[in-house]
Amino acid sequence: MTTTVELNPFPSRSVFLGVDVGTGSARAGLFDESGKLLGSSSSPIQIWKDGDCVEQSSTDIWHAVCAAVKSACSLANVSDVEVKGIGFAATCSLVAVDAEGSPVTVSWSGDSRRNIIVWMDHRAVKQAERINSFNSPVLQYCGGGVSPEMEPPKLLWVKENLQESWSMVYKWMDLSDWLSYRATGDDTRSLCTTVCKWTYLGHAHMQQMTEKASRDMEACGWDDEFWEEIGLGDLVDGHHSKIGRSVAFPGHPLGNGLTATSAKELGLLAGTPVGTSLIDAHAGGVGVMESKSDSDSLKKDSDVDTLCTRMVLVCGTSTCHMAVSREKLFIPGVWGPFWSAMVPEYWLTEGGQSATGALLDHIIENHVASPRLANQAASQKVSVFQLLNNILKSMAQEDTSSPFVAALTSDMHILPDFHGNRSPVADPNSKGVVFGMTLDTSEKQLALLYLATVQGIAYGTRHIVEHCNAHGHKIDTLLACGGLSKNPLFIQEHADIVGCPIILPRESESVLLGAAILGAVAAKNYPSLHDAMKALNAAGQVVHPSSDPKVKKYHDAKYGIFRDLYVQQLSHRSIISQALS
Repeated sequence: MTTTVELNPFPSRSVFLGVDVGTGSARAGLFDESGKLLGSSSSPIQIWKDGDCVEQSSTDIWHAVCAAVKSACSLANVSDVEVKGIGFAATCSLVAVDAEGSPVTVSWSGDSRRNIIVWMDHRAVKQAERINSFNSPVLQYCGGGVSPEMEPPKLLWVKENLQESWSMVYKWMDLSDWLSYRATGDDTRSLCTTVCKWTYLGHAHMQQMTEKASRDMEACGWDDEFWEEIGLGDLVDGHHSKIGRSVAFPGHPLGNGLTATSAKELGLLAGTPVGTSLIDAHAGGVGVMESKSDSDSLKKDSDVDTLCTRMVLVCGTSTCHMAVSREKLFIPGVWGPFWSAMVPEYWLTEGGQSATGALLDHIIENHVASPRLANQAASQKVSVFQLLNNILKSMAQEDTSSPFVAALTSDMHILPDFHGNRSPVADPNSKGVVFGMTLDTSEKQLALLYLATVQGIAYGTRHIVEHCNAHGHKIDTLLACGGLSKNPLFIQEHADIVGCPIILPRESESVLLGAAILGAVAAKNYPSLHDAMKALNAAGQVVHPSSDPKVKKYHDAKYGIFRDLYVQQLSHRSIISQALS
């Protein structure tokens, strides 16, 4: 008996794998050498919510990652040998593991599975206020103060409330660092996570930009006095072994690539290069920031660095606003400046809104018309957002007093701070405001509430852009990615309200592409992260602001009311505080 083997006449292609762990799912995407998405898949992850406490399980997340990777490879018909590099991105959630790498609970419940404090968890508001009262020099690099969504307040909360867990933890890690550690066994931390969420001073490594100098970088950017001062001096012990004794630039190859164990679990080859990770929003920035529209392509090289005139909106459960500059810009209430935390050698400014997609879901799902709307959307085979957008269009056509869709909300105004204000007023105690409610419970009233919420979110983005430009940025173009960027009404309202063109990426899965770029850099397919961005980013549609001056005048008026809603809230807070004192 003879066996014939058909030889493949084509050489193996190079495919790069990006993994993104968001708030509700783990996703995997495979990209070719032109940055084209070959296939993707997602797998849900468990989340526990109890008031301000929001928790997840690293064990559950790893199982979801493995399922998503295997499914994506199958759907894209990509073999293990074709995957040349892998990158991980994730929310900036805090992971606790013991000396064996097993989970340690961070939950009041004592459930050992629940070893992750999720990014949106606000249990540590009081700890954040106390840390900020010390006015440590490192705080100037995070907008003047830490947010309860950063890691130091969460660490302090665990130490003060769960002493047994505190004593058991061997490593505290940002989720994206834990994923690359789980994949490679290399405990090196990313300059993205440590600088943006742990008060690490990345500019301590300014002289280590060459490939040789950037290998095995000892973590020399921790401010030990800060940790001692806030009551976490024990984290300094062992050369900061619990929080990171070595760091690397995003995309730097880790260890010897995938370990045999993790390779088997993922269905890939042991030794496949793995790049140092990014926070998910920052991966979105890496996935879109070099997308050039036709007008950009006409600009000469001698013009202003176009990267420094752009802001990326990564719009998902929350929205992150990412801008870079060549010089460090200190902006009150806006995180940063973070050196090399996203694009190497650039300073990153990071604004944000803690609830955007989550807020729209909340507004829609808690309305009495929501079940009827959901049934209509299902019967028409469209999303709830598409159905609401269609309702608004027909309402504008029927209402002769509304010259354009946005004017339907002339007597409804929303301050979208339902989960506090991250930027630029940096007030975690700020509350959401809805102005203009009636007894109407119809689908049309829900459509107005939805539109007013989208506008409120866009006014928040305008506030951030104006604030950044007032402090040295020169932002004149927005790029948008993430789930909400697929909603045309959301994007057009942002363009009209901010007054900037918005570039959408050719590939809709920008966070996955940003993560895959880390793998491409780790595999040495590109000399640097920035080179990989230039090769793999690509622009799609460009959405321009309305040319109708009435639209601008209308939004300018509503924006003034939006700003006043927060001023009124502060006044009301003061009145009640005095009454109760």
